[in-house]
Amino acid sequence: MARKTTSLSGLGGLVFSTDAGRHCPGCSQPVDACICNKAPTPEGDGIARVRRESKGRGGKTVTTITGVPLAGDQLKELASALKRRCGTGGALKDGVIEIQGDHVQLLLDELQKRGFKAKKSGG
Repeated sequence: MARKTTSLSGLGGLVFSTDAGRHCPGCSQPVDACICNKAPTPEGDGIARVRRESKGRGGKTVTTITGVPLAGDQLKELASALKRRCGTGGALKDGVIEIQGDHVQLLLDELQKRGFKAKKSGG
């Protein structure tokens, strides 16, 4: 059986192989064995900062949480639990949890209840 590989010149590495399937462009490993998502806990001071934002969002208010000392799937699970607690939607973008609406105090209380150091950030 002939092996077929595909490479994108801009990425500089193997992207797809019929032997192992899709490859991660970051570590060149098969997606199942990717080591990029298993990064250590993000560095920082360990304090989750909760703030209300509306700038650049078409007037919509969003509560953001940054600095949570979790990585990967644990952070995704926390974001999901916080969205359920607020009864609203949201997203996880580049390690920042975004919750639709103004829920600063509710999220501060919930994070502290879960054992995180949390404080209000911004005005």
